[in-house]
Amino acid sequence: MKRLAIKTMVNIEAVGQSGAYTGTLMNSTEELVARVRHGDEEAFRLIFDRYARPLISFVYDMVGSRELAEDLTQETFVRAYKSLGALRDETKLSTWLFGIAKNVARESLRTRARESRNVHVDDEAEVFELCDGQRGPAGQLLDKELNGVIQSALLRLDEDKRLVFTLKVFQQRSYEEIAEITGFSIGKLKTDLHRARAEMRRRLGPYLGGEQ
Repeated sequence: MKRLAIKTMVNIEAVGQSGAYTGTLMNSTEELVARVRHGDEEAFRLIFDRYARPLISFVYDMVGSRELAEDLTQETFVRAYKSLGALRDETKLSTWLFGIAKNVARESLRTRARESRNVHVDDEAEVFELCDGQRGPAGQLLDKELNGVIQSALLRLDEDKRLVFTLKVFQQRSYEEIAEITGFSIGKLKTDLHRARAEMRRRLGPYLGGEQ
C-alpha cells in the first residue's frame, strides 16, 4: 500500500488534467475515508485528486517554490496515508490534510533556515527572479511581475501571519477551520490577519495604484 501512495504522488502534475474520475469524485469524503481504511486503493487516488491542487497552492504560498511545494505536497499525502486510521470521525478531512501540510511546510522552512538558505527578498532583483524571464505580451508580463511581487511580499511576512493570511485569503477557510489547522486562538488569528493585510497593502501599494 505504501508503494501505491508513492506511485500516486508521482503523477501530481496531472492533477485536474483528466476527467477519468469526474463522476466518481462525487463520492462523499466519509465514504472515501472508509474505503481507504478497508484497503481500497482507488479511494485514496480520489482523495488525492480532490485535494492535491489546493494543498499545492497553500504550500507554495508558504515556501515560495513550486518544485518544493510539489515535493512537500507529496510528503503530505504520504503522511496522511500512513496515519489515516488516526483521523477522528468528527474531523473534516480537508482541515486535517491542511494541518499535515502546515506541519510539513514549517519543517521545511525551519530546515532551510538552519541551513542558511533563506531568500533575501530585500534585493529588488530577487523579486523579478521569481518571474518567468521570457518576453511576451505586455499584459502577461505585468501579471507575472505582480505574481512575483505578491509572492515576495508573502515571504516577508513572519511565519504565523503568512500561514493565517494564506489560509484565510487564498484558501477561503473559516476562522474555526484555521484555528483547528494551526492551533491558534480565534483572537490571535484575527490579530495576525489584520496585521498581515496591513503589511501586504503597504508592500503592494506601489504596484496597485499607490494605495497604502
